[in-house]
Amino acid sequence: MTMLGLDRRRGGVLFAATLGSALSTTATVHAVFGTFLVPLSETFDWSRSSISVVMAIIALASAITYPLAGRYADAHGSRRMILLGNLALGLSIAALALTSGSLVQFYLTFLAIGIFGSLPATPNFAKLVAEWFRESRGFAMGFSSGLGNGLGAVFIPIVAAVLVTSAGWQAGYLGIAAIVLCLGFPIFYFLLKDVPPIEKELTEQESDDETGGATLAQAARRPTFWLLMVAIAAGGGISTAILSHVVPIAGDRGFSLATGTAVVSVFALIASGWQMASGALLDRTSTPLIMPPMYALAIPGMLLLEFGGSTGLLILGGVGMGIALGAQFGSLPFFIARYFGVRHFGSILGVMYSAVIVGQGITPVLLDISFDSFGSYREAILVAASVMTGGTLLLLLLPPYRKNVEVEFSGLRPATH
Repeated sequence: MTMLGLDRRRGGVLFAATLGSALSTTATVHAVFGTFLVPLSETFDWSRSSISVVMAIIALASAITYPLAGRYADAHGSRRMILLGNLALGLSIAALALTSGSLVQFYLTFLAIGIFGSLPATPNFAKLVAEWFRESRGFAMGFSSGLGNGLGAVFIPIVAAVLVTSAGWQAGYLGIAAIVLCLGFPIFYFLLKDVPPIEKELTEQESDDETGGATLAQAARRPTFWLLMVAIAAGGGISTAILSHVVPIAGDRGFSLATGTAVVSVFALIASGWQMASGALLDRTSTPLIMPPMYALAIPGMLLLEFGGSTGLLILGGVGMGIALGAQFGSLPFFIARYFGVRHFGSILGVMYSAVIVGQGITPVLLDISFDSFGSYREAILVAASVMTGGTLLLLLLPPYRKNVEVEFSGLRPATH
């Protein structure tokens, strides 16, 4: 195997993983949810909270499927699972165009999206990138996840808005499904590769030497695992859920669909760029404490989205939320690799993403219950801002990397004599 060949394969994997994040449920379901919310409500006379229940359904399905998918990827590789998931996810999104007014049918379709969307998902692409890139791992993971999710969350909502405005919500769902299937599957088939066994073993051994190579059970016994899950994973879920509601939040305050879509685009672009930036910063610093200030920008960002009186202030709120979301998603896989190693990376990240998806599922329901009860999203946003304040404080408790290796993981390996 030549180094040039290996580099070409790395480049192909990085490109495919980036596209995979762009076509994940973050962009194709969550980021466009607000675009479909009002048309569906008006077409079928459904309350917004009854529609937002689908986010909780996705959360429940994904919370179960993510860890199983991660465990499968650790044991058998990710490529075949991602190819199957891409086909099933695209067909499930297309099936939404067949919605006929039955909430049960609508909920079952989103149940399928939650299950199948957990297979061609960002954590499974992040696992592949972590295995292929031993050097500059933080930047590579930030690039694939950040650029991918950012581009997807910018362009997919624009496509959806154009299709829904010009041809109706059914055309919007069919258009998104066509992009997922016709763009995703060929790229994944030809470029996405599992890391060769020799390269995989070298990566895992190097990571074990640095971290102790924790299993999921061992990681779950460490306080750091729970700090990351509660603060970053749950915070990322809340931030992504806010992204899915920017359009109705802005619209209910008198701003146009174009303004709401513009704020979503800024939010997503900043998150994309900052995910890469935070990954590069984490590669070059020896402390996790660069994270709390970036994470904390979600708090003023949320408040500006709800209280800002001009388009400029809403966009500024999108910038703050974008920096926070980019930092959250950029740091989570890096911290997992840095604290726990990559041998069981898929299993650990899968569980972490269960917390992300639970936050994504609960927050939209709370937002729309707030709207149905009070005619405003304000109360739910204030609760979300309070949760993010607590998450910021929790991040200050993260241990230094070297201390974590020497203390938290001492005893994970059998003693040698």
